Amino acid sequence: MEKLTEQEIQKFLEANQDWNVVDEKWIERKYRFKSYLNGVDFVQEIAKVSEEINHHPFIGIDYKLIRVRLSSWKENGITALDTKLANQYDAIYETIKNN
Repeated sequence: MEKLTEQEIQKFLEANQDWNVVDEKWIERKYRFKSYLNGVDFVQEIAKVSEEINHHPFIGIDYKLIRVRLSSWKENGITALDTKLANQYDAIYETIKNN
């Protein structure tokens, strides 16, 4: 899978304004939850999706705040696989955030 161009990354960011580029090689989003356990449930769900396709994010848990970073090591940057997973994580967040 090829690294995305700057234009492709910008297009993704315009459509997904909660995501940011970090150090020019990561996309990152912070998810907030009503409770600690909702955040842990979210982490478990995105871990399952990530494991199925063998592409794993960096995840930080800070009480009710979950930080997720995606990058493709092979390509040394952001690929379509990263943006696809970001969209899947956002969909999972929508199902869990209000529980």
